[in-house]
Amino acid sequence: MSWPEIEPTSPHLTYLLLSFFLILYALFSDLIRNRAHLSEPPLATLAGIAFGPKGATILDPITQWGWEDNITQELARVITGVQCFAVGIELPAKYVKCHWKSIALLLGPNMIAGWMISALIIYLVLNTTWLNALIVAACLTPTDPVLSASVIAETRFSQRIPKRVRHLLTAESGCNDGTAFPFLYAALYASLATSAGEGVKDWFTNLLIWQCLFGIAIGIVIGLTANKLLRYSEANGFVQESTLFVFYFLLAIFCVAVGSTLGLDDFLVCFTAGSSFCWDGWFSKRTARMKLPSILDLMLNSAFFVYFGSIIPWELFHNNLGVGKMLLCAFLILALRRLPVMLAITRLVPDLHTYHESLFTGHFGPMGVGALFLAIEARARLETGTSLPLPRPPKDSPNNVAVETVYPVVCFIVLCSIMVHGFSPFVMSLVGHFSRHPKERAPLLAAEEERLYGMANDAASVDLEREDSDEDM
Repeated sequence: MSWPEIEPTSPHLTYLLLSFFLILYALFSDLIRNRAHLSEPPLATLAGIAFGPKGATILDPITQWGWEDNITQELARVITGVQCFAVGIELPAKYVKCHWKSIALLLGPNMIAGWMISALIIYLVLNTTWLNALIVAACLTPTDPVLSASVIAETRFSQRIPKRVRHLLTAESGCNDGTAFPFLYAALYASLATSAGEGVKDWFTNLLIWQCLFGIAIGIVIGLTANKLLRYSEANGFVQESTLFVFYFLLAIFCVAVGSTLGLDDFLVCFTAGSSFCWDGWFSKRTARMKLPSILDLMLNSAFFVYFGSIIPWELFHNNLGVGKMLLCAFLILALRRLPVMLAITRLVPDLHTYHESLFTGHFGPMGVGALFLAIEARARLETGTSLPLPRPPKDSPNNVAVETVYPVVCFIVLCSIMVHGFSPFVMSLVGHFSRHPKERAPLLAAEEERLYGMANDAASVDLEREDSDEDM
């Protein structure tokens, strides 16, 4: 018996799959996040893989939908930009001003060393050129705000981490997607410029002055102006409370639009706008009960990771990019990209009080959506000399080796990072549970609430409770 009314096309099945996954997650969100200590990204990515071209073949955006790399680029741009804006809002009022030294150390020595270490690993393990290794490593340098938000958000596990450490990781993840551009373009200009002088000039004028410094200035203007306008509108009864979320989200999209239209560093524009918008703490207090970041995590970020799981370029993992070499490369990068430097600068970072806190901060440097955006940005520059990528990597590009290396390597290491950092809270909680004497364990598996081992909880950390107050800021 035929049923002509039933038309299970790929888009329709995708709507069904995505909504079913999000509904299922919503129904068991507390069990998943607070009992199992899991977050959305690894589960969403596994769902994308399971239902993607290498699984059930229900979700295939590239072949069946005709989506090209420019779609992935724009999705990654919007989601990372919105999350960078959200990070600026989540931080305590005037946080950057009061904790600039800790942030500077993580954005300076930590990122530079991580870039060089990752490049050396890629150069030696994958047998590529030094310039290609620098380009790939630059894409992997930033800590992803999307993955960070999913793991150190308001969960039982995150409450076991001191606020100052959580705030520092949050601030770093919001800043360093934007500050990765100087590293990426330094490698790109070295590869593409006709002379060293031209490359240095372009880096200072186009990148440092225009994209970064002017982008920061534009972000500050947008944030402060939006704050004044919203406060004026609310004071005069012109705005409804229900529209505050819409305003928050649309302002983040506006920042992405301004940055991309003017050719600025999108993510620096978004982060500085979010920080400036909440500089006085008014909006955060006004919307404290709305849980805006949690809504974004569930709707936007989870959907993107399902999409990412379905577009992983498995067919490109061959020859020098074989799975064995890639696994070794990913393992070394995850182990060495941040940990040695963070342990070395522990005594210099005011917000880190113990080596265990530095160990946690060094481990917790996930690579995700921002890295994918930078990879496509790098590939576009190598292909066309602009930020607009070709639909597919060309076969006759003068930079063919770099073009064929950047995206698959970044995708593979991002996949490994999603799994390692996404399941880390679960593993840490289990280890902490079973390392205790049976009489000291929580009644429920891994349900302990005290600080993670080695996290400072003494008089020197009394500022934990004051960080959210205006007096401390």
